[in-house]
Amino acid sequence: MAEAQNIPVGSTTAGSIAVAAESTVATRMSAPPSFDVADFPVPHGREEEWRFTPLERLRGLHDGTAVTTGNGVKVEVQAPEGVTVEAVGRDDARLGKAGTPVDRVAAQAYSAFEKASVVTVPKETVLTEPVRISVHGEGGTAFGHQVIELGAFAEAVVVIDHTGDAVLAANVDYLLGDGAKLTVVSVQDWDDKAVHVAQHNALVGRDASLKSVVVTFGGDVVRLHPRVRYAGPGGEAELFGLYFTDQGQHQEHRLLVDHNVPHCKSNVVYKGALQGDDAHAVWIGDVLIEAKAEGTDTYEMNRNLVLTDGARVDSVPNLEIETGEIVGAGHASATGRFDDEQLFYLMARGIPEHEARRLVVRGFFAELVQQIGLPDIEERLIARIEEELEAAVA
Repeated sequence: MAEAQNIPVGSTTAGSIAVAAESTVATRMSAPPSFDVADFPVPHGREEEWRFTPLERLRGLHDGTAVTTGNGVKVEVQAPEGVTVEAVGRDDARLGKAGTPVDRVAAQAYSAFEKASVVTVPKETVLTEPVRISVHGEGGTAFGHQVIELGAFAEAVVVIDHTGDAVLAANVDYLLGDGAKLTVVSVQDWDDKAVHVAQHNALVGRDASLKSVVVTFGGDVVRLHPRVRYAGPGGEAELFGLYFTDQGQHQEHRLLVDHNVPHCKSNVVYKGALQGDDAHAVWIGDVLIEAKAEGTDTYEMNRNLVLTDGARVDSVPNLEIETGEIVGAGHASATGRFDDEQLFYLMARGIPEHEARRLVVRGFFAELVQQIGLPDIEERLIARIEEELEAAVA
């Protein structure tokens, strides 16, 4: 596939990141991280962190006019035996421990939620069944806060499934104790009119490992901000994502990995497919290796497959290195149109064009779908991909 800067349907621009208080990183032109909404000016779309986002479609989440209305969202948790599920107030010490809001919407969500949901896996507990969290939109506007906490040497798989119709602003925190292993799958399968803006904060303990898989299909506007930092050496983070952006949809994923301690690893791979007029995907990947983070090993990659005319991709990988004592660091971004040679190869062997296109797209996403490790979720996502492709030819 061609490099993004050579493709007229998308654009790639350079950017940079800088250190803020408490080892929390924000973009250079943004306000410092804060839990107070008043510390963030109302964005107007000219700011670096908002320039790709259609503010007029956020239903007031960015300017304070959005208030809790209707039934909002219904949250249900199915957890194996031994897992604790709590509804806590904002005085709980675990809230905000993983990270501080870095924009006005995240601060608004933190200020406006009534009760936070906390799921705790005790130390040395190894779950054989996943924790399943259903977030179903029932109309209206809601603000939420979710905490997933794993004790030392605990192991768990958590699925957070977003469906229905809502306007939702939320913060999601992942707290990993020393030696813990967490796989979290966040699925955005909203109805067509939904708006979802969320900041995901992960604090990875010593020798702990996080695998995050973000899957985005539905919604009018989805803007997710996964962020990772480390609480001790030896931590590992794998951030995988796949998105299928259809006609008129705006899907934006803004990632940050802050290597703030020595001898940690990270690997980021996001892939997206786009089709239809005004389909717009945005991927921003920031990796910071701080001066004290010697022995870091990191790589980030974004790939986009443009299936039709009228779609647009903005892919911006950023890497800032403050020490030369690292194992490795790199990044890549590429955007390309559907490969006619692959299509011709399959059709020359008797495969109809429609089926050939399906096979190419499924192959493009296959490595990320397989990272999920849950057959029911994998089958559902493959079915959704094929639904999207069917709609394109209908």
